[in-house]
Amino acid sequence: MDSLQAAQRYMDAAQKIVADIRATQMDAIESAAQLCADSILQGSLVHLFGTGHSRIPVEEMFPRHGSFPGFHPIIDLSMTFHTQIVGSNGQRQAMFIEKVEGLADEILKNFIFRESDTFIIFSNSGVNNVVVEMAIGAKARGMKVIAVVSVDHCTAAAPKHKSGKKLIDLADIVLDNCTPRGDALVQVDGLAYPVGPGSTIGYAVLVNALKVAIAQKLTAAGQPPLVLTSSVLIGGQASAENFEETYNDYRRRMSIVFG
Repeated sequence: MDSLQAAQRYMDAAQKIVADIRATQMDAIESAAQLCADSILQGSLVHLFGTGHSRIPVEEMFPRHGSFPGFHPIIDLSMTFHTQIVGSNGQRQAMFIEKVEGLADEILKNFIFRESDTFIIFSNSGVNNVVVEMAIGAKARGMKVIAVVSVDHCTAAAPKHKSGKKLIDLADIVLDNCTPRGDALVQVDGLAYPVGPGSTIGYAVLVNALKVAIAQKLTAAGQPPLVLTSSVLIGGQASAENFEETYNDYRRRMSIVFG
């Protein structure tokens, strides 16, 4: 196998992830979209949380072009700041912190939640203490929880939380990113371990399919969302005005969580 074949294997595996999501996750996407749309239609929020590289789908949901307010990204830099591999803010600390019991509740204490809110938790493994306790805390506050995980990985992984629970055990709806256990997709000849993570692809497909479905439901209900739109599509002045209007709408919605 040459390097081109290796790259093509990754693309084949990536296409399989997309195909598997389409074949198996549409009902779950529909159910999750309805929960999220119901929250936004009531003036409530969809909270988003992830640690490690599961920060990526949180930022994919909002803010970026083609996205809209109604979502509240919750990112704690201590567990998601990945450019400092060693030293201050290094990976050792981040991987340690996401296993600390009690941290999730300390994060949740910073915000005001309502039972009409929805909470989405992203975690490829679904077993570290912070994400499990985040789900426990969200449900204790009356919110519905959507877990976005690799079901294959989560099922294979041993629980780490003292309750014996994994994220998939606590969620009201589970969205499977259809990535195989271990995340990496390609076995290279002569290399002991596979390379090329796939969870980012699965996350991006699920997040944007969910986003589009929510937008359709909001529009059908007579509350079309304010969508961040590129100047390439609507011109510079209109895009700048659109950004201001969208960010002002986001700020208004966010006033809920700070009282």
